[in-house]
Amino acid sequence: MARIVMKFGGTSVANLERIYNVARHVKREVDAGHEVAVVVSAMSGKTNELVDWVQTMPKVAGADSPFYDAREYDAVVASGEQVTSGLLAIALQSMGVNARSWQGWQIPIKTDNAHGAARIQEIDGEDIIRRMGEGQVAVVAGFQGIGPDNRIATLGRGGSDTSAVAIAAGVKADRCDIYTDVDGVYTTDPRIEPKARRLKKIAFEEMLEMASLGAKVLQVRSVELAMVHKVRTFVRSSFEDPDAPGMGDLMNPPGTLICDEEEIVEQEVVTGIAYAKDEAQISLRRLADRPGVSAAIFGPLAEAHINVDMIVQNISEDGTRTDMTFTVPSGDVDKALAVLGENKDTIGYDVLQSEKGLVKVSVIGIGMRSHAGVAATAFRALAEKGINIKAITTSEIKISILIDGPYAELAVRTLHSCYGLDKN
Repeated sequence: MARIVMKFGGTSVANLERIYNVARHVKREVDAGHEVAVVVSAMSGKTNELVDWVQTMPKVAGADSPFYDAREYDAVVASGEQVTSGLLAIALQSMGVNARSWQGWQIPIKTDNAHGAARIQEIDGEDIIRRMGEGQVAVVAGFQGIGPDNRIATLGRGGSDTSAVAIAAGVKADRCDIYTDVDGVYTTDPRIEPKARRLKKIAFEEMLEMASLGAKVLQVRSVELAMVHKVRTFVRSSFEDPDAPGMGDLMNPPGTLICDEEEIVEQEVVTGIAYAKDEAQISLRRLADRPGVSAAIFGPLAEAHINVDMIVQNISEDGTRTDMTFTVPSGDVDKALAVLGENKDTIGYDVLQSEKGLVKVSVIGIGMRSHAGVAATAFRALAEKGINIKAITTSEIKISILIDGPYAELAVRTLHSCYGLDKN
């Protein structure tokens, strides 16, 4: 017998028929004698609808400002998961399974006070553990907790993944199964490279890089939590037949296991290729090369909540002037340029330039730590395809390359092939 947390995303619970299918997955684990908790997202499209209602209401009410209270935003958008959890509990009860729905505040999942993007601070799992021990399935509304102001606080987009991993850590689960519309983590996006392979295992660090660099399988914060608390996490498909052979395998279910590096015996040099579209490059030309200039640039950007990546600095021949180049999401370019313009006198640059429509392609693998020449292989392969590199950043397990947007798919396929990821 094991203790399992199962999480089902929006597409998995998109309608009543799919919620019934989810109930079949849950019943399979219950019938096998496991203690089970389930975390659910809102039905597909429901959160977007609720967010739109919140954003539209001030206009309907004739307000001069489009802004609204973030606490009321959370009260509205958290209702989507509440509906799903209740419906799934009803489905399970109708199938003879002892189940009860829970909201985040009932557990409680305690968060900070950042409404709309709260972070989990503490989970008291004792009551759920007791009820699981009595044979009851806890169906938990994901994406939400309770803040220090005693109000509902939501965790941001993809927050149900974070809820599931946090609950798995809180109840000391043997594993956390993330059910989604894909059957695992692939070496790259199969829509771009049909030869992409599903990975049997991937290390927490690798998955963290994949998630932060464009892979949409898991929310970044959920992977961080899993890594910190060493929660063995499986990515699985909810659309496979719940009663198919192997679906109930306790130690090796179908899908991809995200685990500690020590569990991976045969470590590949490169595990996967990730990409992030809609990147933009900003360059500040002829800066004074003096202490504090970087703080003068990136401090105001951080205060404006603009995420900066791929920073490159060039030194002029006489050592008195420098150029600084970095990337931001395309949607933040105008905001970033405005912030830099407001601080021009403090920063002291001559020219401010920007370029949109770029793509960041990343090569990821824990095997890079012990192998030389990984970067050179990528640069050579891209050069042979005539792809110009605009910027490069590296870490122990990652190489990120900035290129022009139209070359994105060619670059992904080229790198996927040159590292042998398209081979069985």
